[in-house]
Amino acid sequence: MRNDGLRTARWIAFLLPLALVGSAHVTEFFGLVPCEMCWWQRWPHYAAVLVALASFFIRHRPTQMLFVLFAAALIAVSGGIGVFHAGVEYHWWQGITACTAQAHGATPMDMLQDAMRRPLIRCDVPQWTLFGISLAGFNAIISLSGAVVIFLLAARKGRRA
Repeated sequence: MRNDGLRTARWIAFLLPLALVGSAHVTEFFGLVPCEMCWWQRWPHYAAVLVALASFFIRHRPTQMLFVLFAAALIAVSGGIGVFHAGVEYHWWQGITACTAQAHGATPMDMLQDAMRRPLIRCDVPQWTLFGISLAGFNAIISLSGAVVIFLLAARKGRRA
């Protein structure tokens, strides 16, 4: 058995996005409603969880490595979207979406009534911050840092145990 970082990298690649997405969903129980860009950040994490999980069922070490690195890349993509979203929240740049409530209904009047019942969630206004950092900012910091750690661990050469 090799004593290197791939095993640790694989666990981080699985648990980190799982924890980030799980905590994002927990915030909804406390009244936070995700905006459109919040959802954009979640999709790469969902994919990273599945890719990292698949790496546990692969015996071929180079293929395991590819799956772990792909999961790390997906985590980094979410972090990049987090950087963009945080920049929109801090008004460093303009967002590319109006981030309005989605309306559903059979007729235009049904859609209007549905839209009026739902809260308008703006992407340029953080719903929660800690030390001036929004959830998008925390996702950016944690995801990008985690992706770097995964890449470094996966690339670390070990010695035979």
